[in-house]
Amino acid sequence: MIVFFRTISRISHEIIEKHQTLDDLVIVGIKRRGAEIAELLQRRVEELSGINLPSMELDITFYRDDLTLVDQEDKMPVYSGSSQYLNIQDKTVILVDDVLFTGRTIRAAMDALTDFGRAAKIELVIFVDRGHRELPIRADYVGKKCANKP
Repeated sequence: MIVFFRTISRISHEIIEKHQTLDDLVIVGIKRRGAEIAELLQRRVEELSGINLPSMELDITFYRDDLTLVDQEDKMPVYSGSSQYLNIQDKTVILVDDVLFTGRTIRAAMDALTDFGRAAKIELVIFVDRGHRELPIRADYVGKKCANKP
């Protein structure tokens, strides 16, 4: 558990160091586990910088290309909604997820983000990078690299 929180702290420091100002930063966590990590990052960045960062949870259900989470009765996707509407127009979005593998979840998240405006830039935080991408997506901040066989 100590390693987990140490990694959260390290990534938070990296985010602060990379940006001249945090005024245009927005933290967006991909539901479910990415949102939990995003909340921890947001709190740590706020503790270190003293700046209150806007954030939201992003539900990418309808943007996925596999729709694995479906209601068993009617075989329809279950949409739990985003936590709030947050305008990301001309903001730098720090997009957070737990694991990066094929890249398909991140592609879906970037598609979903367009519903909230046109971001100036999207930076990706990944807690575990498993490698073996199917899409040309890379993380800007990585907790741990762990290349397993696909």
